[in-house]
Amino acid sequence: MTHTSNSSPHVEPINKRVVLYVIIFVIIAIVGLTYVKWWPYYHKAFDAATKHSIGSSIISGKNPTAPAPSWQAAWDYALTYYKSVWKAALLGIILGSLLQVLLPSTWLLRMLGKTSFKSTLIGGISSIPGMMCTCCAAPLAVGLRKKNVSVGASLAFWLGNPTINPATLVFMTFVLSWKFTLIRLVFGLILTFGVSYYANLFAGKTKLPENLTVKPEEITEEQSGSFLQRWLKSIWLMILHIVPAYIIAVLLLGASRAWLFPAVGETAGNSILLIIGFAIAGMLFVIPTAAEIPIIQSLMTFGLGTGPAAALLLTLPSVSLPSLLMISKSFPKKVILFVTVSVVALGILSGLVGVIFL
Repeated sequence: MTHTSNSSPHVEPINKRVVLYVIIFVIIAIVGLTYVKWWPYYHKAFDAATKHSIGSSIISGKNPTAPAPSWQAAWDYALTYYKSVWKAALLGIILGSLLQVLLPSTWLLRMLGKTSFKSTLIGGISSIPGMMCTCCAAPLAVGLRKKNVSVGASLAFWLGNPTINPATLVFMTFVLSWKFTLIRLVFGLILTFGVSYYANLFAGKTKLPENLTVKPEEITEEQSGSFLQRWLKSIWLMILHIVPAYIIAVLLLGASRAWLFPAVGETAGNSILLIIGFAIAGMLFVIPTAAEIPIIQSLMTFGLGTGPAAALLLTLPSVSLPSLLMISKSFPKKVILFVTVSVVALGILSGLVGVIFL
């Protein structure tokens, strides 16, 4: 009778290890985001409020047009871009790889594994503290998909990071206006939660058990091998599949800035063709977090109308050619096409609203 309490000797230690791993992941995420995002953005908000500016345009600096396409233009842009994002990009890769080895699949599937709107909602809300650009959030989206998180929830997390970023919304209000902020927020919510949810329809059929519970044998299988071995393998595969396309695409886009964002006279400032063109250009181009604000501010100074500006407001941060390439092996091609077309379509609609409202 005295030995009945020891009938299940290994279940409890395994569960404690899982909890410990989750706590470690949360601590690393909080420390990393505080250093890379939260603390710098806290100070940047005061600059935006007092100076009504958060810097010059990454596309053209203080000039009316970007430099002509050349290797030098590509190299200069890449250096400026990576200098701005390298800390966040590194953090994204670290968290995306740690997510795969520290967080148990069953826990993630229970919250984010279904194609229901609830899973999409949780994924989108979870993105708000991240405040990452689309490329820096891509490794986390890849990590979520490797843990079999649903397409909708993974996309909501990925798209929510840049589009409903609270820091960017604050900067935007001080630098541009509350009207720009309102348009961005409305269309950002539609993209993050609406488009992500409906993207499940293009992902094929995925059925998960109704009642997902943490099973000790599944946890043991996930944790086979040392933590260091599993993490190094995860981070190496992520770097191998993500970084090369990232670097090449940034160089190509940096070289073609002048073609994507040509000088615009005031007479053509709000034409529908310009709205469509800038919506597509914004979808392709890659920028750091909140860089759309000085880009729009600079372009409007040199004659860009409110319509194309509002189109860029959504499409510049949402996705980019590099980020789409980074997630291309983790999502079905139909899903990526649907998201790409949706970003452009919502950007055009945002531009038309901008003509009327701004």
